[in-house]
Amino acid sequence: MVSFMREPHSDKAAAKAEDATHTTHFGYRDVDVDQKADLVGGVFSSVASKYDIMNDLMSLGVHRLWKADLIKKLAPNGHMKLLDVGGGTGDIAFRFLDAGGAEVTVYDINEDMLNVGRDRAIDKGCLKGIDWMQGDAEKLPFADATFDAYTIAFCIRNVTHIENALSEARRVLKPGGHFLCLEFSHVEVAGLDKIYDAYSFSVLPELGRMVAGDRESYEYLAQSIRRFPDQKTFATKIEDAGFEVVSYDNLSGGIACIHSAWRT
Repeated sequence: MVSFMREPHSDKAAAKAEDATHTTHFGYRDVDVDQKADLVGGVFSSVASKYDIMNDLMSLGVHRLWKADLIKKLAPNGHMKLLDVGGGTGDIAFRFLDAGGAEVTVYDINEDMLNVGRDRAIDKGCLKGIDWMQGDAEKLPFADATFDAYTIAFCIRNVTHIENALSEARRVLKPGGHFLCLEFSHVEVAGLDKIYDAYSFSVLPELGRMVAGDRESYEYLAQSIRRFPDQKTFATKIEDAGFEVVSYDNLSGGIACIHSAWRT
């Protein structure tokens, strides 16, 4: 685990430039801020039916181990009320309930992803202790201090204004609430980065074409990973949102990372 301590940095230049021009990034493209949500929505509507299969193929099943690590850090109990943002297909929610969690609200902006999750819940007979809601991570429709924990897995890099999502996460957590983010990150093992780049930009889009019938969406997903801030920069954003005890753990050499923080 790496405990985060603020260091001098100048990573805000790109964000300031985007604010000045009212643009943001969609993969490697610059788009109008108002367009990003719809563009991302199109990607996930396209891949929703094959999303979980593709996760297994893309990661060779390793994403299951990463999610198990997330749940271990979360340490669910019979009194914990969780908000899982961007968890439309239910992967984190089902694991949370299986581990002894009390209640979970699955909150996702994409209706198609939520429909997949609801269907999976029915197939599993998982009908109690779980709610499904559609909405924007930047505008949570919950009262202050509602949840004991907040998770967001492989979603926050697709949010238009990450700072707003983090601020909302802190707002809806109770004092003592735990924030956990599982996201693709920046490889920190020499040599692995080149292998990972070759896989991401060659193999991954081709898998998307063959399995999901959508090469472009998986090209975007690979690009969005590269545009996401590195571990320390993202930790700074979490601290700037008012969280404390910010730390992170690299997974698989930094291919993914779990960021942890607390609302005090």
